[in-house]
Amino acid sequence: MLLDVKNIHINFNIVNAVDMLTIDLINNNIPRLQLQDTVAKANQLIADFKVTHLPVVSEDTYLGLVSEEDLLDAEDEKHSIEVLQKYFIAASVKDNVHFLNAVNASIQFDTNIVPVLNEEGDLAGVISTSDLLKTLGNFAGANEIGGIVVLEMERSQFAISEISRIVESNDCTILHLNSHTHPATGMLTVTLHINKKEIAAVVATFERYEYDVIYYFGNENFENEIHSNYRHLMNYLDI
Repeated sequence: MLLDVKNIHINFNIVNAVDMLTIDLINNNIPRLQLQDTVAKANQLIADFKVTHLPVVSEDTYLGLVSEEDLLDAEDEKHSIEVLQKYFIAASVKDNVHFLNAVNASIQFDTNIVPVLNEEGDLAGVISTSDLLKTLGNFAGANEIGGIVVLEMERSQFAISEISRIVESNDCTILHLNSHTHPATGMLTVTLHINKKEIAAVVATFERYEYDVIYYFGNENFENEIHSNYRHLMNYLDI
């Protein structure tokens, strides 16, 4: 997601624009540290708020993240965290970007909070990974009722208009479409989240148009094993 520029991620959800920007996800409960704060205070706050890092500021200017690991390795808890400044992590996102940038920063820097900065470089607040996960779930339509169909194809075969037409021809709608390229084979895996659980007709139509349906989930889950066995038999017979 955003995480690999070779991958394609397309969301057909009609989602509310609210909470899509980083500024809308700021958690004001997580504290910030001043450069003069002691290592002991920082350790206590990290333990209290169950975070891996805390943001450090000089007044409001953001200096970086200090990690729990570096704090625990400090020689004297009475020292200010300024002695650890060379180890601060320069992880942050702007306050006017899409939340997926924060997801990427969390993964890249292996932190469960992501600092958010305003145009002046001041710390506006932080986003927790738990809030990112909730937003990501809404973004992906995880709460939407429906079925899942997973296709595999050559990249050249990928046509959104045709895939959408096949789904809509069965009186269904694509809620969410996600695709990624398999690094070893170069094949494209396309995952469709459809608004109905009764997806047998959709699967049959894809196969009629010679799409490779890897698996699917809906009210027809019990058919998946039969479907898989049938495909293995056809491959064995080379039909």
